[in-house]
Amino acid sequence: MPTKKITINSKRVFVHKATLKPDFNKKSVLVDNPWEYVELWIKRQNGNNDALFYWQQAHGFYKATKQLPKTSSPLTAYYCFLNATKALLEIRNINYRDRHGVTGSSFGIASLSNENIKFQTNGILAELSKLLLEPVNGEIFSFKDLIYNLCYIHRAYNLTYSSNPELFYPISNPHFVKIQNQNYAYFQAEITSEFYQNKTTINKLPNTLERDYGNLNKFIIRKKQRFKWVNGAQNKNSNLNRLTNYHRKVRKDIHFIYGSTDLWYFKRTGFGNAIDKSSLTITFALMHRLSELSRYNPIRLKKHFDCQHNWLLSEFINLAPTQFIYTIACEITGQEFKIPGIRK
Repeated sequence: MPTKKITINSKRVFVHKATLKPDFNKKSVLVDNPWEYVELWIKRQNGNNDALFYWQQAHGFYKATKQLPKTSSPLTAYYCFLNATKALLEIRNINYRDRHGVTGSSFGIASLSNENIKFQTNGILAELSKLLLEPVNGEIFSFKDLIYNLCYIHRAYNLTYSSNPELFYPISNPHFVKIQNQNYAYFQAEITSEFYQNKTTINKLPNTLERDYGNLNKFIIRKKQRFKWVNGAQNKNSNLNRLTNYHRKVRKDIHFIYGSTDLWYFKRTGFGNAIDKSSLTITFALMHRLSELSRYNPIRLKKHFDCQHNWLLSEFINLAPTQFIYTIACEITGQEFKIPGIRK
């Protein structure tokens, strides 16, 4: 069916990195790191002294993390995540019990399958999960299954454990279009890699997405559900509200990796090891478990670095702080952050 691209203030509307309150009116923030910008944003927009303190604390732990070896850095990295999450909860006026909201346990030899992580029903992580509309029911997962569900570490995971099927499939140009002569719109994206332009990819789509056979010159996928979009300045606020609600549903299936260019993926669902949680909550929980080992059982943590999964753990510890902080900075401000100097 004929469509046209949705625009706001003459700017095309793409999928946003923030899920909670994306500000589609604002331009991207070009910064080498988000720390100072978010600090200024809290002072100017929110004025919450507790949120500002927690954000500054997170920054201090972040800098310490970069100086420590991999057997020690999980401890400071986790407290960076904890304080950044508290800053977000303060800004959103969320009441929370001042406890972690996650715990872990070990059994057997040092294996990622033998590290269990329990998502508790109250505490910091529980409130973050509720904010992101994720289930909070005391679930228990293995470290191995959780790290399998992280987009930014997925290639390293598959190289370490080659028997597991691919979970994330690359897409490009994720944006929103309006059906011509109708008051309805939807999300669509393109699969540009010839390697993934096949029936197998279609079969791996979550049940919320489908291929658009209306344009066979391109491999387009789209969300089955539509949302209302009515032209006219008088409908701007209503359109934005509907777009924001719809966008949150889209982001359940669409994930990104922060880097010099935006990398977007859809996530396969519908089988046992696919976990319906965001990168924020999974990263928080994984780093908490590593911090527990660093504090209470460092010899076991060292044994993990003597195993097959040594490189996978090292990649997670190296990449997680940047991915977590950039993502939560988007959630705090509702804005997008990009590295300056990069142009398409």
